[in-house]
Amino acid sequence: MNRRHHAVTLQQASEESPTLARLTALTRDSSDRLKAIELLIPAALRPAVQAGPIDGDNWCLLVKSNAAAAKIRQLLPALQAHLRTRGWEVNAIRLKVQT
Repeated sequence: MNRRHHAVTLQQASEESPTLARLTALTRDSSDRLKAIELLIPAALRPAVQAGPIDGDNWCLLVKSNAAAAKIRQLLPALQAHLRTRGWEVNAIRLKVQT
């Protein structure tokens, strides 16, 4: 039995698999949300924040330190309000400190 293996790009694989397509869409949406709020985050803290997973109307931001998380926590109401004005229904933003 001869099998021919051919390489496919990640984009092709994700488009052909419903599960991967959903994960790709969620990743893109999370990145878009972070881009939308980026200017509201102080410039010194921006490198410490990454887009995290989306779970329904909850979104998670990955933060590199407790100090950065404390400052971002103060901004959460403004970040949520800004996202709502841009069309995202975000009821909560969780912060997860990366260790």
